[in-house]
Amino acid sequence: MARLLGIDFGDKRFGLALSDPTAMFASPLSVVEGEEPLRKTLTKLFAEEEIEAIVLGVPLNKDGSPGSKAKQVEAFKERLEREFSKPVHLWDERYTTAQAEGLLRRAGLSGRDRASKIDKVAAQILLQSFLDYRRRTP
Repeated sequence: MARLLGIDFGDKRFGLALSDPTAMFASPLSVVEGEEPLRKTLTKLFAEEEIEAIVLGVPLNKDGSPGSKAKQVEAFKERLEREFSKPVHLWDERYTTAQAEGLLRRAGLSGRDRASKIDKVAAQILLQSFLDYRRRTP
């Protein structure tokens, strides 16, 4: 079975998470600064791992409507699909950063340590929620 890659989209940083080969569990992978370094990282990941699809976090408002960055994320989705020829699923990322912050704080990480990990943990949360949904939905 193939893995899924989760991406937490940001203005400066991208958090990455990867599922296990059975697509049951998501693990935080890394944080990449900038779109060009992200392309290089993705190229390497796709060469090394059997990744079937990307799950890209899209910012939605509390009411479920697209947030202010949704158009940016949709344009990024199209670039990813063209460049890597992989399906990209948009997935609601509401509250993932707050959840990641809470998890890291409860784990006792200092502010600096939390800041360096928050994006990849947010990517893990959004990917895990996608995996859970996919398992529950035929």
